[in-house]
Amino acid sequence: MSLRYQIIFRVLLSSICILLLGGAMAIWQARQAVAKEVDASIHLALQLITLGIADTPVFQQSNDLSRFSALRQTRHLTIQLQKPDGQLIHFAGEALPSDPEEMPPAWFIGLVKSDYPQVEHQLKTEDGQELKLIIQAQPLDEITEVWGESVAFLASISLLTLLTFLAVNLVFNKSLQSIAVIVDALRVIETGQYRHKLPPFSTQEFDDIANAINHMTAELEKARQDNRALTQHSLAIQEEERRRLSQELHDEFGQSLTAIKVMAVTASHQKADTAKISASISEICDHLMTVVRSMMQQLHPLVLSELGLKATLEEMVNHWSERNAGLQLNIRCSDAVDGLDKNLTVQIFRVIQECLTNVVRHAGAQRVVIDLDRAEAPAACLHLRVQDDGQGCDLQAVKRGFGLLGIKERIKSLDGELKVISSPGAGMVVDARIPL
Repeated sequence: MSLRYQIIFRVLLSSICILLLGGAMAIWQARQAVAKEVDASIHLALQLITLGIADTPVFQQSNDLSRFSALRQTRHLTIQLQKPDGQLIHFAGEALPSDPEEMPPAWFIGLVKSDYPQVEHQLKTEDGQELKLIIQAQPLDEITEVWGESVAFLASISLLTLLTFLAVNLVFNKSLQSIAVIVDALRVIETGQYRHKLPPFSTQEFDDIANAINHMTAELEKARQDNRALTQHSLAIQEEERRRLSQELHDEFGQSLTAIKVMAVTASHQKADTAKISASISEICDHLMTVVRSMMQQLHPLVLSELGLKATLEEMVNHWSERNAGLQLNIRCSDAVDGLDKNLTVQIFRVIQECLTNVVRHAGAQRVVIDLDRAEAPAACLHLRVQDDGQGCDLQAVKRGFGLLGIKERIKSLDGELKVISSPGAGMVVDARIPL
């Protein structure tokens, strides 16, 4: 069942409960009001009778009831006089309301009407006859009045309930329209159109949702642009690396192999200085071996596979220290990092390499501390921290550059968490935690 029908059903159910409760309260109030009115009328009639016979308790004749003329004005009562022979003389009151067409329905009369007492009062005439004045309740007039009041009360409740239902339905329709706009926008965003924006809403809650979605799409669009730029940068670096390797192969290997070929041809002559030629060829081979090792180190350090991450990092730190005499590099690395996954090892090595590159190029630091350790609590993870005392930067103002972006993507690919802390003049801290 849709949300619309669920709310409509619940509003209708609540309205029915309100009407039933209001009807029950109206009937209870009507029953109490009729009972009080009838009881008051009976007490009034008894007081009038008492006053009427206070001075002369004996009647001259049975038909002399002039002193009780005030009883004719009482309401909701039927007063009859019973003679000694049993004959009943109607004295006051009506059996039916003045307008029978306005009588309430029988079910309402049955619910409101209750058993009322019959009051009898003994009278005597001068000739000794005993008369009986019978007073009975006749609440139909009062019930008719209460019926009109109850109908007006229930009509008011029904009207208020209807207006409430219409108001809720209008508000709900407006909310559903806002929800439909948000759902349609999410379907558009799902296709990758992150520049699509939601309009402002008059309702605060929906406007907050729209602002949150717009902020999310803006971040997604920014991340996509960063990834696109990083991909293009990576491809450019790859092509530049290939060009450089191709140039180096051409310059070093091409020239060296040509020289070896020329020396080999020269060595075939009888007068050639074979010893000198052999020494030259040996020198060229040593140079080629050095070039090959350098190229292999740039592509993938062999020591990383042979000796592990710790030895590779220590060798890299020594290499960077030799190349940058004014930079003090300290590394604290646990032996436990050597048993890590191969892919994780390579990524951590590249992250530290990129950190050192950023320090040398941009930080102007004098001291760099690298901490790499394996933590077991609260969960097994690899903790990397690279801290320098350089000039730092405002991270919010850094718009260009792929160093930090590359580090972020590498840590993200390992399902890790990265924190970069920096401010102008306070150096930089790169803190990463990678689950194991």
